[in-house]
Amino acid sequence: MSVITSYVALGDSFTEGLNDHVGGDRYRGWADRLAELLAAGEPGLRYANLAVRGRLIRQILDEQVPQAEALAPDLVSLCAGGNDILRPGGDPDAIAALLDTAVTRLRATGARVVLFTGFDLRQVPVMRLVHHKIAVYNLHIHDIAARHGCTLVDLWAMGVLRDRRAWSEDRLHLSADGHRRIALRAAEVLGLPAGEDWREPYPPLVPAVWTDARREDLRWARAFLAPWINRRLHGRSSGDGLDAKRPDLAPLR
Repeated sequence: MSVITSYVALGDSFTEGLNDHVGGDRYRGWADRLAELLAAGEPGLRYANLAVRGRLIRQILDEQVPQAEALAPDLVSLCAGGNDILRPGGDPDAIAALLDTAVTRLRATGARVVLFTGFDLRQVPVMRLVHHKIAVYNLHIHDIAARHGCTLVDLWAMGVLRDRRAWSEDRLHLSADGHRRIALRAAEVLGLPAGEDWREPYPPLVPAVWTDARREDLRWARAFLAPWINRRLHGRSSGDGLDAKRPDLAPLR
């Protein structure tokens, strides 16, 4: 692998790092963790994270891609389109066309680009309804990565992420350990030594009592699903008014 001295991460809440808490409303996330692994071999690494929760792919293309072009890093990671897929009427073909435009522009800068497929969410209530759309979008992502010579992290194939312990309480964002495993997988496809194996299985779980599981589903629906639906019905986003957490290329410390 060629030397990487600068890295810019683009995307939404997945790349911003929700819910890998580091205090208050600050998040670490897989991209920060990957930057740390990169910096272990290149201490002068400069890193920017332009991702903002709730961003749609058009917003990422219009707002974040131009910033990445101006920063001209050696490496760009891009995961986009998930929020679009989850919206009613989200068209995987149209979303993929925007992703292709973004990748074309990023590759034109000479940057190495890392793309991500969508997750296999068939085990998550409500999210399983868009399972087929994610599958179609993933076919496009594989094609885009192949045509543009991108590195691809296939999240769909990461069976360990089907364990609920890879996800946070809201069932929409990864847990800290889920983010850790994504960073390890990304490091692997980039050819970085990581020292840990993302495939390590979780310890066996005691099966939940059916009534307890349904009670937990109802609590989750009230606490997380209902507010999520309400924001979409009113055209709001959890990222409204928020800026990127690391807008400039700078050393990690």
